Amino acid sequence: VGITSNSPNLNPKEYGLIQNYPNPFNPSTQIKFNLTKTDLVVLKIYDVLGKEVRTLLNEKMNAGEKAAMWDGLDNSGMAVASGSYFVKLETSAGVDSKKMTLLK
Repeated sequence: VGITSNSPNLNPKEYGLIQNYPNPFNPSTQIKFNLTKTDLVVLKIYDVLGKEVRTLLNEKMNAGEKAAMWDGLDNSGMAVASGSYFVKLETSAGVDSKKMTLLK
């Protein structure tokens, strides 16, 4: 999972996820999010039944605009099926989620 920080010295005013791009996607998608302060970040992918598919992040990160890539693989490295998935961002500032669609 590649993490980028587009603005390490700029603190966004709003916390939360930005819709992934591209969406629908195949084979990978970029998930951007804003952190207003240094915080523990948990970023996970879930299927429509609420089952965890992949943990992308579970680490402390500095404030700023961030981005992570999801390659359509689950935690065991297997490709997931086409369909709808949810990305969930959790920090002490709150929880945010967005729907994504994988097309093969």
